[in-house]
Amino acid sequence: MFHDVAAAWLCFLGQLDEPAPDEPKAHCEKVDDFIAYQHDERGLSASTLANQRWQVETFLEHLGVEKSSIADITVADVDAFLDVKGRDGWSRVSVATSAHALRAFFRHAQRRQWCCPGIAAAIDAPRLFREEALPMGPAWPDVQRLLESTRDRTARDVRDHAILKLLAIYGLRSGEVRGLCLEDIDWTREVIKVTRSKQRKTQYYPLLTSVGDAVVSYLQLARPRCRRHEVFLTLKAPFRPLSAGAVYYVVASRLSALGVQSMHFGPHGLRHACATHLVAQGLSLKEIGDHLGHRSAFATRTYARVDLAGLREVGAFDLGGLA
Repeated sequence: MFHDVAAAWLCFLGQLDEPAPDEPKAHCEKVDDFIAYQHDERGLSASTLANQRWQVETFLEHLGVEKSSIADITVADVDAFLDVKGRDGWSRVSVATSAHALRAFFRHAQRRQWCCPGIAAAIDAPRLFREEALPMGPAWPDVQRLLESTRDRTARDVRDHAILKLLAIYGLRSGEVRGLCLEDIDWTREVIKVTRSKQRKTQYYPLLTSVGDAVVSYLQLARPRCRRHEVFLTLKAPFRPLSAGAVYYVVASRLSALGVQSMHFGPHGLRHACATHLVAQGLSLKEIGDHLGHRSAFATRTYARVDLAGLREVGAFDLGGLA
């Protein structure tokens, strides 16, 4: 804040040269047109649109000045970009996600007659198999250790303890925690209102005593006094809502400090841990799907593969000579 105010004052006095404005990104008008189409015609969520914009802009920046017009881009350029990113360390899922965004962009470009026809249809990506990997998160004892590690009284510990409770107990997504507002917690009825960005719906949860105590401690002891409506804010001025990277750091840094071994170290890993724990407690997939806010059982069925006791029971079932 000091930097911003001082810089503005010195510029006003003529004692500081204003920085040159950033050059517009390549083909920015066409990218804006594509994103507007995806929003208006397809109704995609803000997070999906932001991801698609980043994917397309990354590709166009990779091409640089060699391709001054979208009409000059070929399928070979797209293949070369995906190959470079794959060799640079992108996972198969990341490469496939980029290919999907570029297909959508070039389909739009073809409708607008910006490029040669057929590019979108020719974009190839790594094949992804459904259910090819288990939904791995930290083991539940490690989650309990994680929650215990934030019981110190520093402002960061108090805030992070409330965040981790919401992620682990309710299985909320990072964006749902970051978007939680003060008016979403009804202390009289003891419920939490969660806005599901992917399903565009609202879901209510009972406010558990342990979660309510953690949030109250944060509001009383650690939350900055400001006019923001979001519950979780940065601890230093200028106070603002937490970014996706900040919530990831809350989880990942503490899991790493505890020496926890896990496939996923971010907030979504705690969502997987929550679902796996519910499976172990004997809840049905329908109940787990409702708890996680899934729109259909299709998204929940992947957790059936972590129910080893149930799978062993099915494997040991006597078919009575029908096998």
